[in-house]
Amino acid sequence: MSGGLFLQSLILGVLLGGLYALMAAGLTLYFGVMRVVMIAHAAFLVLAGYLAWFFTTRTGLDPILSLAVTVPAFFVLGVGIRRLLITRLKPATMTMMSVLLTFALALVIEGLLGFTFTGVQRRIRTGYSSANFEIFGAQVAVVKLIAFVLAVVALGSLWFVLKKTSLGQALRATIQHREAAELVGIDTDKVAGYGFGIGLATAAVGGTALALDATIYPSLHWHWIGPMMAIIVVGGLGSIPGAAMAAMALGIIHAFLQVPLGATWAQTVFYVALFGTLMVRPQGFFGGRLAQRF
Repeated sequence: MSGGLFLQSLILGVLLGGLYALMAAGLTLYFGVMRVVMIAHAAFLVLAGYLAWFFTTRTGLDPILSLAVTVPAFFVLGVGIRRLLITRLKPATMTMMSVLLTFALALVIEGLLGFTFTGVQRRIRTGYSSANFEIFGAQVAVVKLIAFVLAVVALGSLWFVLKKTSLGQALRATIQHREAAELVGIDTDKVAGYGFGIGLATAAVGGTALALDATIYPSLHWHWIGPMMAIIVVGGLGSIPGAAMAAMALGIIHAFLQVPLGATWAQTVFYVALFGTLMVRPQGFFGGRLAQRF
């Protein structure tokens, strides 16, 4: 591999890793606060992508501006889903039944998208869609860089909320030990609802970032749910920093494997990593003691 190709693959891997980290962050939050495996998260990513495309098509404005509407809307929707659907599941079977419930929700979203927008593939067109620039001989697409910046801003905002606010402290306490959090006066039910809303709000940002550089269609979410599950398992269930590190590592490996294997076969790195982690270290490689508790 030449130096230029190596740098090209490294830059692509880092940019993809940031996007993967953003898309997987919501899944980690769902599991952390309620032990819910949210299969429908990828479907909400695609929904956000369609909303960004619709916004740009109708208004002619930049799709990033649609976040002013979709982020709060997805937050409220997440709180509502948790209150109306998730809380009806029995705690003893929460994890297993959440898979079935959110799988059905993903099918509903896919069906509604197909009915509303048909199965025709859509792509957002902006003035910078085909623009790129050169770094030491490597070509970097502007849309990939913008998606990476969106991911960094969203993950940075999530870090700030979790580390520097009272809501974040309550969320982390609920994730670490729900019963102990209740003993010190935290309303874990309300906090879990907010956590679910924040998780779905990250899907609004992730879906918009994804749609900037990808063709979207109603069933696209099945392509993404596997890699996202692999990321949170490798990173450690319940660990957002673990998911970010796993996303970056797998994103870089995936980018390098595309050179000899092609895009289709390179995708198998996520599934190999998933099965390997479950066999060797089921608690994940970056999650630490928190992940082991789950």
